[in-house]
Amino acid sequence: MAKFRVTYATLSADNEELHAAYEEGVRTARSWLGTTIPAVVDGQPRGDGPAFTLKSPNDAELELATVHAATEGDVDDAVAAAKAAFPGWAGTPWRERVALLRRAADLISERSNELAALMSMEVGKNRLEALGDVEESADLIRYYCQQMDDHDGFDHAMGQLSENEHTRSVLKPYGVWAVISPFNFPMALAAGPAGGALVAGNTVVFKPSPQGSFTGYKLYECLRDAGLPAGVFHYLPGGDEVGAAIVRHPGVDGITFTGSYQVGMEIYKRFAGEYPKPVVCEMGGKNPAIVSAKADLDLAVDGVMRSAFGYSGQKCSACSRVYVERPALEEFTARLGEKARQVVVGDPVQRPVYMGPVIDQDAVDRFREAVDEARRDGSVVAGGEVLKGGGDGLPEGNYVAPTVVTVPPDHRLFKQELFVPFVAVAGVDSLEEALQRANDTEYGLTAGFYSSDDAEVRRFLDEIQAGVVYVNRRAGATTGAWPGVQPFGGWKGSGSSGKAGGGLYYVQQFMREQSQTVIG
Repeated sequence: MAKFRVTYATLSADNEELHAAYEEGVRTARSWLGTTIPAVVDGQPRGDGPAFTLKSPNDAELELATVHAATEGDVDDAVAAAKAAFPGWAGTPWRERVALLRRAADLISERSNELAALMSMEVGKNRLEALGDVEESADLIRYYCQQMDDHDGFDHAMGQLSENEHTRSVLKPYGVWAVISPFNFPMALAAGPAGGALVAGNTVVFKPSPQGSFTGYKLYECLRDAGLPAGVFHYLPGGDEVGAAIVRHPGVDGITFTGSYQVGMEIYKRFAGEYPKPVVCEMGGKNPAIVSAKADLDLAVDGVMRSAFGYSGQKCSACSRVYVERPALEEFTARLGEKARQVVVGDPVQRPVYMGPVIDQDAVDRFREAVDEARRDGSVVAGGEVLKGGGDGLPEGNYVAPTVVTVPPDHRLFKQELFVPFVAVAGVDSLEEALQRANDTEYGLTAGFYSSDDAEVRRFLDEIQAGVVYVNRRAGATTGAWPGVQPFGGWKGSGSSGKAGGGLYYVQQFMREQSQTVIG
């Protein structure tokens, strides 16, 4: 039987073969627990850095691995080795690079069940979200390989001013590219930019989020096992100090960062030294959904629920604010609250669970503070509880209830990104007011709209300020992009480049143009 393909648009998976394969993956992933993970520089493990214990957010008692953070010396050595390997890798014919990266994508797919199970344990994703993350990683790499194919390696003949003049436009890689990835998509947001950089001919130094170090190491293994030369990709785990050492290193020629607006803007402003260098930052969102009085409320409620509570609201694309025209407000809010109360919360490795924990105690504290503000300044429609282990039938993890609140539309909870399963709802008097409020933010990542009126849909598409928009989508009001289907990138404070991951123009960012004119 063909493999059941999971994407973020998968609404359900009543597929016994899929679940049996994932359970086998859980057994394999559990056999990895307790290992020691080193930094890897030029193909060699480095264990001199300070060690930290990697625990699961699902269960405080579950220790996954011991990780040795990279030292500043490891960063220096990795950049030097990547620089030394660059001429050979850049000089490798692009079709050979494509073939190797496609082998890596196939290995990721072949190992998807154990990689997804590990991800569920490491960052708390349910099995469908985790399988989607792993398969997206492979598809991102494949898509960037296809872009190289489709554009013949980005080497094109240009016009002539005379018969004996021959000019070509050639895109060439920059050199050493850094990839700093977040915890919430520990595979896709590492494999995507790394794959784009590598297929373009750059060498890569890679730093995952600390909570994501284990999955990041498994990505390194897939690239290594596919035959990537040792000097071409380096694995540098650790915290903020490792990331800072990479960002300030003069030997790094370009960088992709995914994370907070504050850190992304600091990198964007400070990375360049003596001359401009490319910086690709994806910096989160405060993503709105608008529900018209002419909306199908079944679609709207399902779409908002999935986008607000999928992966516990810890997606940069999560729906965290909803503007509803007043004729639909009461019914929409009541139905969304009921949906929230039906969400199954628990250990995400378990099959019935839709929502696992938040990532750490800081997230629990943000959630508790937001709930207190909502109770003070509005009302809590559903949820609001921090769920304790034992009595609730949960392990001792970072569990909170999916929460729907109503507060005034100018409240802080409509403006600041929280990264927890918490959505605020407010009524509006018109589509014009909804669009104004939706756009009144420094962010511009994703947005959703529900209406049966074609003219309203057109107005939304014309006026919304976001890089990824969805209309009448049950699978997710603001979430669920896929390589080659929905390019994913933000406007304004959500993204620095204006070019979207998994889209037509992304891989070109890892290269610069050279015009070559030869006479004769």
